[in-house]
Amino acid sequence: YSRSRMTQTPKQNFEEEEKRDRVENMKGLTTPLQSKYWHPTAQNNLKNTESFNLYSHPVQFNGKNNNPKSRKVKPISCFASENTNQPILKESKPPLVVVGSANADIYVEIDRLPKEGETISAKTGQTLPGGKGANQAVCGGKLDYPTFFVGQVGEDAHGKLITEALESGGVCVDHLTTVSNAPTGNAVVMLQSDGENSIIIVGGANMSCWPEELSYEDLEIVRSAGIVLLQREIPDFVNIQVAKAARNAGVPVILDAGGADSPIPLELLRCVDIFSPNETELARITKMPTGNFEQISNAVEQCYDLGVNQVLVKLGANGSALFAKGEEPLRQPIIKAAKVIDTTGAGDTFTAAFAVALVEGKSKEECLRFAAAAASLCVQAKGAIPSMPEKRAVFNLLQSA
Repeated sequence: YSRSRMTQTPKQNFEEEEKRDRVENMKGLTTPLQSKYWHPTAQNNLKNTESFNLYSHPVQFNGKNNNPKSRKVKPISCFASENTNQPILKESKPPLVVVGSANADIYVEIDRLPKEGETISAKTGQTLPGGKGANQAVCGGKLDYPTFFVGQVGEDAHGKLITEALESGGVCVDHLTTVSNAPTGNAVVMLQSDGENSIIIVGGANMSCWPEELSYEDLEIVRSAGIVLLQREIPDFVNIQVAKAARNAGVPVILDAGGADSPIPLELLRCVDIFSPNETELARITKMPTGNFEQISNAVEQCYDLGVNQVLVKLGANGSALFAKGEEPLRQPIIKAAKVIDTTGAGDTFTAAFAVALVEGKSKEECLRFAAAAASLCVQAKGAIPSMPEKRAVFNLLQSA
């Protein structure tokens, strides 16, 4: 022992040894050991402070991985570290955590949809990375916000395609699991000449091989989040576990209604802070017409009865509207695109951009406008993940608009 060590008290010795043990156990991890407590800025005008507690929580990991499934652990650009043994989030921001699907989107460009029993030819065909969860995660990463993705892919070329796309988009893939018993999810995207599309999804690894209980590490990154995004292209029981973990930690949850055409469990809806359907999904869920704004407002009232206090409705060419129980709805028109090439991923871009602006402390009005600009840029490029906009481009459009 050195002289300085001998003069320390037993308590100091114990604390020093405990600290060394923690550092040893954490070597090699690329996820944050702990994040600083984060407080929303004065710009945040959220009225319902109970349901929107945006405080982050310290993250602690035991350094062990008992999951036999493969995880890709690799430092990426959205993290920075002064101490290689204790990496931290860039600027100590509480991350955007997306739990959801990852698909290989098989694009076919057609003039029109085939009729029953008819065969038509496609102009072109190609495979691009997508899936609602991966789309939203890459959107968060490209908007320069620390983003984690929790999801599953298969041990195939499509899984590699998606993993590389997530990494290139600045997303942390430490919680992306590769499963051996299911292929990577697929989607057939029939893209028509006016930019509209029809999509058929094959769940694959998105819908199978999930553990009955999510790992400690996966749930802990959810508890450390600034905001969590969910969709319905993974099993409901996974979403329920994530939503409950987030709610218990005071982390807000946005549920995108896109995905499974089945009733949404009340257990899930009651843990959601913002429910986000488009007008078609809203009509299907509530079994009410949504042809005009009055009808949409009436359908939203039914969502309140299901336990949701805020509903963010995507209205396509009519923009968007944010409804909060007991308040006047906020409406946001579209920011017109120079040319609509492909609407695939526009809704995911809108939801993720809204979430990023929200966790950064912007007002609801600013969140809607930021999301509208991001979606406008998205529809001007082909593909879902390839069309996600950079933050600077969104700001430039907002200034010019």
